[in-house]
Amino acid sequence: MLPTPRRPTVTTHWGIYRAAMADGRAIALDPFEGDPDPSPIAQSMLGALDHPCRILRPAVRRSFLERGAAATGAGRGAEPFVEVDWPQALDLVARELDRVRHDFGNSAIFGGSYGWASAGRFHHAQSQIHRFLNTIGGYTRSFSNYSHGAADVIVPHVVGERLGLHVEHTPWRLIAGHAELIVMFGGIGAKNAQVSSGGIVRHGVRAALRACREGGAELVSISPIRDDTAAEAEAEWMAPRPGTDVALMLALAHTLLVEDLCDTGFIERYTIGFERFGAYLVGRTDGVPKTAEWAQEITQVPAEDIRALARRMAAKRTFLMMSWSLQRADHGEQPYWMAIVLAAMLGQIGLPGGGYGFGFGSVNGIGNPIHDFAWPSLPQGDNPVPDFIPVARIADMLLDPGGSFDFNGRRLVYPDIRLVYWAGGNPFHHHQDLNRLLRAWRRPETVIVHESWWNGLARHADIVLPAATQLERNDVACSSRDRMISASHKVAEPAGEARADFAIFAAIAERLGAREAFTEGRDEEAWLRQLYGVARQRTAAKGLDLPDFDTFWREGIALLPEAEHSEPTLAAFRRDPAGNALRTPSGRIEIFSQSIAAFGYDDCPGHPAWIAPKEWLGAPEAERYPLHLISSQPATKLHSQYDLGAVAQAAKIKGREPVRIHPDDAAARGIGDGDIVRIFNGRGACLAAAVLSAELRPGVVQLATGAWFDPVEPGVEGVLEKHGNPNVLTADRGTSRLGQGCAAHSCLVEMERFDGAAPPVTCFDPPAFAAGRSG
Repeated sequence: MLPTPRRPTVTTHWGIYRAAMADGRAIALDPFEGDPDPSPIAQSMLGALDHPCRILRPAVRRSFLERGAAATGAGRGAEPFVEVDWPQALDLVARELDRVRHDFGNSAIFGGSYGWASAGRFHHAQSQIHRFLNTIGGYTRSFSNYSHGAADVIVPHVVGERLGLHVEHTPWRLIAGHAELIVMFGGIGAKNAQVSSGGIVRHGVRAALRACREGGAELVSISPIRDDTAAEAEAEWMAPRPGTDVALMLALAHTLLVEDLCDTGFIERYTIGFERFGAYLVGRTDGVPKTAEWAQEITQVPAEDIRALARRMAAKRTFLMMSWSLQRADHGEQPYWMAIVLAAMLGQIGLPGGGYGFGFGSVNGIGNPIHDFAWPSLPQGDNPVPDFIPVARIADMLLDPGGSFDFNGRRLVYPDIRLVYWAGGNPFHHHQDLNRLLRAWRRPETVIVHESWWNGLARHADIVLPAATQLERNDVACSSRDRMISASHKVAEPAGEARADFAIFAAIAERLGAREAFTEGRDEEAWLRQLYGVARQRTAAKGLDLPDFDTFWREGIALLPEAEHSEPTLAAFRRDPAGNALRTPSGRIEIFSQSIAAFGYDDCPGHPAWIAPKEWLGAPEAERYPLHLISSQPATKLHSQYDLGAVAQAAKIKGREPVRIHPDDAAARGIGDGDIVRIFNGRGACLAAAVLSAELRPGVVQLATGAWFDPVEPGVEGVLEKHGNPNVLTADRGTSRLGQGCAAHSCLVEMERFDGAAPPVTCFDPPAFAAGRSG
């Protein structure tokens, strides 16, 4: 058994902490001494260990326990649970998996996870569930993520790989002191940058923005929300209507073209297809020149401001940043494509302080130099099942088995899912149109969930297995962006009968004859030593030293020196476009893509284009729903994690999630600061607490995601959600037939004051249990 050091280290998605211990349990989590801007989220973790809604024992939905798969899914979310012992629960799970894979094939199993349940490399729920399912024959998987699913598809078409999105970001040190103008589409918010998937040693976005300012850069934030950008940037604010950034960028490009400000030499040498795009830009193909006046009508940004910004961009070394949020909207591929085209027209791609980059500030660490090796992770094995869906198409898959859909040039078919197995993540937080998801969620015969608390996912399961939290197990975390490897020491015993995911899967695998394949004969400690040993081998191959495992485990963290060699995005391509050709069909930046054009998608043509969103303030539907909802990431938690915790709870108003609204919009509706309001559209309605703020442009409301789903009548579609979950309002549709990402930010609503007694928030109470305990 691994020893717990006197001052244990806890590594989370929001930072590294040193635990103060008493009687064998953590009583405080203090930020790592080297973190200049620690996140407060960790202060929610200790109280959550013993929260009343902690799942303490395995539980089964009553009718499912009585009738198994013969029970319909109609009772999910409404029926009481029956607590059972572990052997009965594990036997039931194994029997259901065996039934489905033998009767319908492994493609009838959907392996759901969203990967953020732990920063550790071993107790990583997504790796654990996928490894387990692969050892028993595979599963239907999902592709990409909600954060940048559309970008994952479009960026490789334009530059060959996910350059400037996942890899080869221009480092901050080659932006600060080099860029004279930084234009941030979607801003750079410190609240988003307080998290990162692999753990964080140093939160650095505020310092990076200060360095840019001190290096002489002017910063412009283009967003309907002023404080989308951290105050350290001292940024100018340009506030277009939500969802109109492409129109704005087209007008910037039009000004560059007609005023002879674009770099024609760069375009000719490094890009392909500008002639086709240019014809569209000046209106030869559709009769509509994309002038600043044209964009003014769409964006409501004055034409002179647009032209002035274009001239500044051409006159200075300019870096274009774009947040992940812009592609989570109708036609979300277009702003990413257009940002690369606009950077190409400026001709500064590959130069210090010039070019483009995506996701700066969307998570911590983007823009940090990265060493040229990969940290190890738990091997997931090979999945023999070819079926997959874009991650945001879950409800489509469940509602339309056998139906066909387009994705990135392919015509695919939704599999017939009979069993959903979920470990890590909460679709009743991150999916859109939750009323539609409720309807879809009734379709599978069996839903199995690993969870620590009775959140929306657990309440809508048939079999619930209590999972240990990261404070209740040992792990090793690694971050390429933060050049560290860190222990995460166990600082509490699992609550009740909770077990680590690994132990749960090992026990089920044993019942299915796959324990050896799943565990490879290793327990937790052996796996941690194995993963750390691989890390030592890979770092040593690069001339970097890590201590032996026992020393590392005692000290808790090992930091690598900062990577010395780093370049701007596409620097090698700029130096030698023939010798370092891109992995596009042309080897160059594809301003026009013949591949995409050949797909024939009416919602994603062969070059960047303005295609009006289905929902925006210029749509006919705005007459009925005149407010544009921005469902941003929360400041007080990661996704819905620790919504029950002290930090998130302190930010609520009368127990509800706060919704920000401009004072003019509030006055027009008789809404005062702190009033309970009803937000609604044709998809659903929720309650929240109004916060009046001039940080938003009029016509925009902001309700962060992450409030636990809490309908007034559990398991029933279309009823009032009483806690403030914006995904009862957002639309469940793909960004386009190309990317099929989520389009949450294209959402119109109306708001009114809620008079009378508001129903109590009950999502943090345990669900109902049937009398007695089986087993």
